[in-house]
Amino acid sequence: MAVFQGSLGYTKGINMNTDAVILAGGYSSRANAFKMELSLEGKPILQHVIDAFFPVCNRIIVVGGYQVERLYPLVESYKDKVLVVTNKEFEKGMFTSVKRGITEVTASRFFLTPGDYPLITTDILRKLLENEGEIVKPVYQGRGGHPILLPFSCIKEILAEPEDSNLKLYLNKKQITQIETEDESILLDVDTQLDYEKVIRFKSVKSNGNEK
Repeated sequence: MAVFQGSLGYTKGINMNTDAVILAGGYSSRANAFKMELSLEGKPILQHVIDAFFPVCNRIIVVGGYQVERLYPLVESYKDKVLVVTNKEFEKGMFTSVKRGITEVTASRFFLTPGDYPLITTDILRKLLENEGEIVKPVYQGRGGHPILLPFSCIKEILAEPEDSNLKLYLNKKQITQIETEDESILLDVDTQLDYEKVIRFKSVKSNGNEK
């Protein structure tokens, strides 16, 4: 994997022809709850993720699998801009949801993220969009986070990956532009109840305008 370093400086002429794919098809077994419904400051986690993408994306594709029907009430207020699709092979792993979601992409670029990163911000998304690298991802203190920004041209390649592959193996073959950020939220997902509690604390601190 070739890595290129980027900066967070703003530029003019951001390409806003962008979709987003949110992966929400897993069992949530480690969280002991249906993660997309978990409340964060009175709003489901999935809605926090959608709200971050909403200002900068043409369409937002939510990929469900396990208990997909529980996703529909969470997105109904977003009307036609958010589409829920079903991955019937979700039991085979997240990469099947990646493949299902990207088949719906029509924009020239698309964001890709698991749905359990509720602290992603629109500001981070705009900074990624400023960069013209083929594949762009945010990095905090040397650790890569979400979302990842990819070009439409990657879709055919990803769909051609073998069944035993995954997104990491695919990305290892590509040139990645890393955008350094001071925002730890790109790393904070909700895999477990402890993760959920950490996200709640982190969000509360940010909302109160205090330093972490």
